Amino acid sequence: MSKVKTTFFCQNCGAQYAKWQGQCNSCKEWNTIAEEIIQKQEKTAWKSETTSSSKAPKPLRINEIDSAQEIRMDTTDAELNRVLGGGIVPGSLILLGGEPGIGKSTLLLQISLKLPYKTLYVSGEESQKQIKMRAERITPSGDNCYILTETKTQNIFKQIEAIEPEIVIIDSIQTLHTDYIESTPGSISQIRETTAELIKFAKETNIPVILIGHITKDGNIAGPKILEHMVDTVLQFEGDRNHVYRILRSLKNRFGSTAEIGIYEMLGNGLREVSNPSEILISHKDEELSGTAIASTLEGMRPLMIEIQALVSTAVYGTPQRSTTGYNAKRLNMILAVLEKRAGFRLGAKDVFLNITGGISVDDPAIDLAVVAAILSSNEDIAVNKDFCFAGEVGLSGEIRPVNRVDQRIQEAEKLGFSTIFVSKYNKIALKNTGIKIRLVAKIEDVASELFG
Repeated sequence: MSKVKTTFFCQNCGAQYAKWQGQCNSCKEWNTIAEEIIQKQEKTAWKSETTSSSKAPKPLRINEIDSAQEIRMDTTDAELNRVLGGGIVPGSLILLGGEPGIGKSTLLLQISLKLPYKTLYVSGEESQKQIKMRAERITPSGDNCYILTETKTQNIFKQIEAIEPEIVIIDSIQTLHTDYIESTPGSISQIRETTAELIKFAKETNIPVILIGHITKDGNIAGPKILEHMVDTVLQFEGDRNHVYRILRSLKNRFGSTAEIGIYEMLGNGLREVSNPSEILISHKDEELSGTAIASTLEGMRPLMIEIQALVSTAVYGTPQRSTTGYNAKRLNMILAVLEKRAGFRLGAKDVFLNITGGISVDDPAIDLAVVAAILSSNEDIAVNKDFCFAGEVGLSGEIRPVNRVDQRIQEAEKLGFSTIFVSKYNKIALKNTGIKIRLVAKIEDVASELFG
């Protein structure tokens, strides 16, 4: 009998050590290093007919490789297709992470029930009856979906050979374990080994595998960082559980852009795709209120109109407060300094609160101009015309800088019925005969005089 081999892994970041120590040198966390058994059996978990009989692959010149366009599998979900870059690539491994209760299992169960492909949904967290209860709430049909409650990879592969599915969904990777590693499910060794077995299976059979991954309290996907390197695509499902809207982002995608987002609305019968997010991100009100402005932003290829809310009030305590939700606090401080120094607005002794409605976070600098308009509107207590919107970056000298893809922003504003859009005079605009009035501005003072006269 072979000697049992052990090593020490950090349970937070996956760093490996020869002996135990109190603090991890990589992530600086204390008491996260644990001993794990790494002695493996000689066998491999997934055996295909090709591996034993076929010859080893030979190198080819790059111009000899077949470059035919890969056919993608339609998920019947427009938002997921957009984030993946057009659909699921056969043989790929997709990792979906997110907060507990955010809707990861609901999203994948909903998609598996609607897919036109034979799908095997493997759950290590729920029984078949519990999944059936959720499925009946989401959709009454689902003839192509098979449910399996299993955590051992060897048993999962036996069922895959029997059923021969076209897509496999694993919920979740932290619950799986293999007989060839003697450690508990969810440990660094088990996650790495079970993922390697699934990758070998996916690449040899050309069957895509979708994994659900738990996250740590810091928001990172639990397990070794190598897990994210091993898979082809990493998706993040995010949003506030107090809000009904969820955002699906791509953090890594070998087959598409990482700038795209998908937006869903959580309902009693599952998740609904939001095809026009601008309508949900702009609140509908009968009367005009000060401190609000509409910004035209971009998420990937998708233009969005979002509402910026600001509240400026006299500081009750000695030190003025600066608070933001969905916006970079340091950038807000920069904009307030520009307004104070370049435009002459005395905001140094006032509290400033900024919020982006809808519970989303935006990093696009093009919303700077709308932030300025909302802050000045609240400070002057004069409402900005609800038919006005803004797209411009604010520089340190108070100038309005041009933004990218301004034509797309203008077209989205016109489609949603806005009458005027404020953009930098240095932008090159190719659009002709637009139904929306384009106001070209060069400095913050130009915007202030136009809005508040």
